[in-house]
Amino acid sequence: MTEPVPVLVVDDDAHVREALCQTLDLAGYAAHPAASFIVAKDHMGRDFSGVILSDIRMPGRDGLHLLDQALSVDPDHAVVLLTGEGDIPMAVEAISRGAFDFLEKPCANETLLDSVRRAARARGLVIENRRLRAALANGDAAARMIYGISDKAAALRDTVRKIAPFDGPVLIEGSPGSGVANVAEVIHRLSGRGNHPFHRIAGSGLTRAGLTSVLQAAGAGTLFIKEYAAAPMDVQFALLEHVDAGGGARVVAGSTFTAGTGTGTGTGSEGANPDLYYRLGGLQLRIPALRDRPEDIPVLFRHYVREASQRAGVPEPEVTAAKVAELMARDWPGNSTALRNAATRFVLRLDDAGPGDSGPGLAEKLAQVERLLIVEALQRNNGHASATAEQLRLPRKTFYDKLARHGIKPEDYRV
Repeated sequence: MTEPVPVLVVDDDAHVREALCQTLDLAGYAAHPAASFIVAKDHMGRDFSGVILSDIRMPGRDGLHLLDQALSVDPDHAVVLLTGEGDIPMAVEAISRGAFDFLEKPCANETLLDSVRRAARARGLVIENRRLRAALANGDAAARMIYGISDKAAALRDTVRKIAPFDGPVLIEGSPGSGVANVAEVIHRLSGRGNHPFHRIAGSGLTRAGLTSVLQAAGAGTLFIKEYAAAPMDVQFALLEHVDAGGGARVVAGSTFTAGTGTGTGTGSEGANPDLYYRLGGLQLRIPALRDRPEDIPVLFRHYVREASQRAGVPEPEVTAAKVAELMARDWPGNSTALRNAATRFVLRLDDAGPGDSGPGLAEKLAQVERLLIVEALQRNNGHASATAEQLRLPRKTFYDKLARHGIKPEDYRV
């Protein structure tokens, strides 16, 4: 079911405010009353998808100030102003400053609803165009972030594409290292929430206050909870209440299980509140293990080798047929995480040993590892040098010296 369009109703007169809200609610809108600019300003974010309906004459900050503030946050906000008999010149000025429409009080319900309907349609087109632009910018995240040539990998990408647009909770299951968090991010990017925050949090040790805080931070985006069943039972009840209430952040829950045990070892869904488990399971998918799709191992390994080589700033080594055969002979209980680690060791030649080895010396290997750690830290901090230096516990001068030595530019890692 489509959610009703929100309308923020700002008027200092309680009787007028209540009457406007009642008219809008009866017409199928979701009216949100606000008695002043101070109350309204926190609801006028860029992600507000509805109409702002405000009186001009109000104590303190008036409707024109509200208009200016709304358009400074988002120039495409749809603001409809209500004017008294002597405020027509002021209303005309407001139109020139970007208001969508103005209505002279008192106005008939049909006139009010027609203006709100047109404003809602205009705002809806803005929001939809932004969503489409974000999707175009991101491209097909499933193709870019879920690798593999096997039928199982293709089926996983198709399932993710089908689930992402349905705005409900999702449960992702997979064995350890299978990339549950990665699939959760793909779902977020392909959903209508892709231009909103994507937050990750572990279920273990999570408190109700922590859950409330991270849900607020995620806003209209997505909250991924790793090992949701490890959360205390009172937190699971709070999560169930959030999911049942609808609105707010979309919840994507992750659950891992040990190979061969189904739902397993206490880190899977065994410890979950049954109501929460079945509520999350409406949209459910399972990531196939590497042992079930061995043809994907060479593809993934070469991709991880390419990534690690770029991060370490070294030439990409050749992946020989013998190396591929060795990789495919292994069971990979750690799945893609273990394969990624193997690729990093392969690039840095950390698996090479013995006398007569003509590979890099210790100093060169340490330099490569240092470069890799700095690049990964920059990626985690979105290319912000100060935050990266602090995270690596390096004095700023030392950090910048290392950037120069390794030829690393922080701006290359900003999204």
